[in-house]
Amino acid sequence: MRDETERLHHVLRQVAPGTALREGLENVLHAGTGGLIVLGDNPDVLALAAGGFRIDCPFGASALYELAKMDGAIILSADGERILHANTQLVPDARVPSLETGIRHRTAERVSRQTGCLVVAISQRRRQITLYKGTLRHVLRDASVVLGRANQALQTLERQRLALWSAIEDLGALEFTGDVTLDDVVAIIQRSALADRIASEVSGYVEELGSEGRLVAMQLQELLRGLPEEILYVLRDYAYHPDMARAREIRDQLGEWSAEAMLDLGAIARLLGHPGELDQVVQPRGLRVLRRIPRLPPPIAEHLVERFGTLHRLLAATLDELDAVEGIGATRARSIQAHLQRLRELSV
Repeated sequence: MRDETERLHHVLRQVAPGTALREGLENVLHAGTGGLIVLGDNPDVLALAAGGFRIDCPFGASALYELAKMDGAIILSADGERILHANTQLVPDARVPSLETGIRHRTAERVSRQTGCLVVAISQRRRQITLYKGTLRHVLRDASVVLGRANQALQTLERQRLALWSAIEDLGALEFTGDVTLDDVVAIIQRSALADRIASEVSGYVEELGSEGRLVAMQLQELLRGLPEEILYVLRDYAYHPDMARAREIRDQLGEWSAEAMLDLGAIARLLGHPGELDQVVQPRGLRVLRRIPRLPPPIAEHLVERFGTLHRLLAATLDELDAVEGIGATRARSIQAHLQRLRELSV
C-alpha cells in the first residue's frame, strides 16, 4: 500500500498545477479535442508505435495543444521535457487486461500496463483527464474539488492530533504511577497509525494541487510537528526490541495494514512483541521521559536505559547509581534526578 501511494504521488507531481505539462493537458481538455499522451520513449513504447511524425522538439504547452488536434498519440520523453512523436498509432497487445470501454482509454491502460510508462488519456466526451501508470489508474480532479477534500482531511487530522496528544499526556501520568496497561499503549499506536493514514491522504492532495497546495502543505506540517518522533519513542519504550530501527519497522508495517486489520488491538500488541492480555501492566523503558530533560544527550539517555531497564528503576536510582553510568558525573546526576522529580510532580 505504501509503495502504491508513493507511486501515485510521483505521478501527480509530474502533472500538478503549475507545471507546463498540466497547462498543456488543460488546454487540450478545454478545447474538447481529446488526446492520448505517453511519457516515455523506451524500446517497449516504440515497439507499440506505428506511423506518425517524429518531432523531437522542446516541450511546450501550446505545442501540445496544437499537436493534439491531429488523430493518434503524442509521445513525450519520460521527463516530459521534449515532444518526440505525434500522430502516432499505438497498438498494444489485446491480451493485456483492461476494464475500460472507450478505445482511447482502453489503449492507454494497455500501453501503460505493457510498458510501465505514464499514459494520459483526455476524454473528449467526459471532459476528464485520466492517468495510467502500470496497474495504477487515477482521474485528475478540478483543483477546487481537491482543495475542499484536503481541508476536510485536515480537519479530521486536527481532531485526531488533539485526541492523540491528550492520550500521550495521560500515558505520561500513568508511567510515573506504574499503572500503564498494554491497552493504553496499543490504543495510542492505533490512533497514531490512523493519523498517519490521514496525513498520507493529505500529502496526496498536496501533490495533486501542485503550486496551489502550498498552504495545505504548511498546515499539514504544523499539525504533524513533533508527533512522529513522539510516537517512535512510545514504540521504543514498549516494543520488545527498543532500537530505533525496530520502531520504524513497526510503524512501516502498520502503514501496510488494511483499515479492518488496524481495528484489531490484539494484533497490534503482538506486533509490539506482547502476546498476552491487553489489561496486563507494562513498564516503560523511560526513553520518552528522558528526552524531555533539557540538554541531555541521546547517547546518555541510551546508557541510562541500558543500565536501569525501566523508568521505575530509573526513578528509584540514587545519585551514586546515576553517577556510575557512563558519561554521567555528579553534577549531571543531580540534574537528572531533579528533572525526573519535577516531571513526576507535573504529571501526577
